[in-house]
Amino acid sequence: MPETLVVGTRNPGKVRELALLLEGLPWNLKGLGDLPPVDDPIEDGDTFEANAIKKALYFSGCFGMPAVADDSGLVVDALDGGPGVHSARYAGDGATDADRNVKLLAALANVPEAERTARFVCCAAFARPDGPPHIEMGVTEGHILFAPRGHDGFGYDPLFVPRGHSLTFAELSPREKMAVSHRGKAFRKLRDYLESL
Repeated sequence: MPETLVVGTRNPGKVRELALLLEGLPWNLKGLGDLPPVDDPIEDGDTFEANAIKKALYFSGCFGMPAVADDSGLVVDALDGGPGVHSARYAGDGATDADRNVKLLAALANVPEAERTARFVCCAAFARPDGPPHIEMGVTEGHILFAPRGHDGFGYDPLFVPRGHSLTFAELSPREKMAVSHRGKAFRKLRDYLESL
């Protein structure tokens, strides 16, 4: 019987991505929607690492089983690194992905193409109830468009073109995106760690 691994997110898009990335491992993945309801931890860390570790430890402790969690976001050079760790809350509580994209485009309205450099950053964390957490990082460089393109993905995907590509994250298939994305990079490293356990 495979051990249950809690995926510490309520974002169904993220759960689907992680299921692809961790496919074939001897774990039974359960998203928060598949488990008894618990409150979310307050993500008050100043770094992606601090938030990812906090979430993995919290959900592992809540359910008494191993958990993975990530904290990821978009770092835009012209916005001094914003929205960064505040990416999910950039347009306020209750805002949609579309709301956040509108706010980002407005903030970059007068920024020329050459200065719209950005990167997606992901910290993936694994924790057990009884041991120290383990983290891995992934970064994907790229730039921000002037208008959204594509209907796959979530978050800022329709605005972000990874370096060396002409399609946005939202125009790539889930597997194509995973091959180049920050989350793909971080969780492939974490997968190697899980396989070594």
